[in-house]
Amino acid sequence: MENLNPTAEALQQEVAAVESNETTQETAAEQRAYSTTADVIIRVKELASDPLNASKEELEQLKQAFYKLHRAAVEAARQAHVENGFELADFKVDTTEEEQYKAAMAIIKEARAEQQRKVEQEREQNAQRKEALLERLQEMVDKADVEQASYNDFKALQQEWKGIGEVPAPKVGDLWKRYQALTERFYDILKLNIEFREYDFKKNLEAKTRLCEAAEKLADEQDVISAFHQLQKLHQEFREIGPVARELREEVWNRFKEASTAVNKRHQQHFEALKQRENDNLEKKTALCEKVEGIDYTALETYNQWNDKTQEVIALQEEWKSIGFAPQKMNNKIFERFRAACDVFFQRKAEFYKGMKDSLAVNLEKKTALCEKAEALKDSTDWRSTADKLTALQKEWKSIGAVPKKQSDAIWKRFNAACDAFFEARKAATSSQRSEEQDNLAKKRAVIEALTAINPETATAEDQAKMHDLIKEWNSIGHVPFRDKDKVYKQYKALIDTLFDTFRKNEDTRRVARFKDSIKEGGMNVGRERERLLRIYENMCGEIKTYENNLGFLNASSKSGNSLVAEMQRKMEKLKDDAQLIMKKIAALEEKEADAE
Repeated sequence: MENLNPTAEALQQEVAAVESNETTQETAAEQRAYSTTADVIIRVKELASDPLNASKEELEQLKQAFYKLHRAAVEAARQAHVENGFELADFKVDTTEEEQYKAAMAIIKEARAEQQRKVEQEREQNAQRKEALLERLQEMVDKADVEQASYNDFKALQQEWKGIGEVPAPKVGDLWKRYQALTERFYDILKLNIEFREYDFKKNLEAKTRLCEAAEKLADEQDVISAFHQLQKLHQEFREIGPVARELREEVWNRFKEASTAVNKRHQQHFEALKQRENDNLEKKTALCEKVEGIDYTALETYNQWNDKTQEVIALQEEWKSIGFAPQKMNNKIFERFRAACDVFFQRKAEFYKGMKDSLAVNLEKKTALCEKAEALKDSTDWRSTADKLTALQKEWKSIGAVPKKQSDAIWKRFNAACDAFFEARKAATSSQRSEEQDNLAKKRAVIEALTAINPETATAEDQAKMHDLIKEWNSIGHVPFRDKDKVYKQYKALIDTLFDTFRKNEDTRRVARFKDSIKEGGMNVGRERERLLRIYENMCGEIKTYENNLGFLNASSKSGNSLVAEMQRKMEKLKDDAQLIMKKIAALEEKEADAE
């Protein structure tokens, strides 16, 4: 029979170890999805009615699903408790569903534990039976002259050996090696008919070749966990099949071992990938913990800032839910860390809200006072002044902090309603005013057109009278739109100044002409008149000098005397014009004196 080389022995020990310590990780098989803890409890109770048929994988899935959903429900209830203004220390977890889950699971665990005890007891009995068979086989081998009839007893012993079930994992390798060694010795000692021996070897070769082929097909099995378990059954069958021809033993075993290695490698890679995913999940969850722990609470000074940060924390909690499990030994620890950080945040938020109650009340009083002021002004028709006052109240409103949430909308609506009432009334009143201002603008533009039509160079007394009538008409016209006021006035002022200046020059010319005519008529003491006019001229020059000095003082020291400055300039310009007229008369007199000589 086949002898186990060191490599083969190591493989058999690995198989035995895996069989005795099955993994509890999630399998690639399809798993049921649960949306509530109640659904999980229903399924656990179903399994509790037939606990021996409950798989270890499904029980682990149910455990993870229940505590994931339970923690999420507890966290949601805790958060709602804090957000509703209650103290975190007063929060109590409802344990009803958890107790139901634990009670049903306890039934399953107790039944499975009892079953496991029976299995272990049965395995010990099977080991004792195999020890007894090995003693019988040893007796057969120890006979110096093994007879042909012993072969039938040997085959019966083999069948009995195959019919015995599992034994304790630590004893598998030793029992099997002893059995194989004694079997091989028996075949070596027993002088079988060569044809019978070869026939037996052939049958065993066919059986082991079939197992090799089956093991090789497992390399293509999608479910690596199922493939691994199927391989263990093939190993059991391989061990129970008798030997093959000595020259083929190593070849057959190596083929089976290579197929086993391929399956075992995929099985190992599966759990390495699972472990890597869990480590990645741990890194992601650690990063979320650091984000919550790193919140700068000194920067959270307003309700809006706390609300914005709350949304960020809630988003981080949702992201946490989307991340899978961390390694089993760290899964609960990292969750406790994240929950503790979130608890700190919501506790600090609750403390902030509690500390803001007094200031909220003060702010409510301030805003109520502003409402009363606005309501007292809303019926005013002093549009400009009241608008400025309400605008100031609106700025003050913005400078006041938040008020209790329950009163926030009502107090704002009250204040806004008072402001809107005034501004709507002003809008309605000023709409007709704007229409009137447009009419006034049209009238003033008509006056400008009429003034433009007057030619100052050829103007008659009637034209001058018309100009004065147009001036009166302009002054009688009311306000025009503010944006057009300066432009239309500049046009009007330029025309009036030009007409007046031309009319004045023409009048001065006529006055000088009349003065010269009076000189020609005689009866005037030219010298005496000249002296009189010179005194008048000198007095005018003195007044002009005084006005210039006063204007220099006012322009340097006064920023509010614009109207006074304008009046003094007007009088000074009038004096200068009158002084020029006097000088023209003096020149006429001097011309008369020169002619007389």
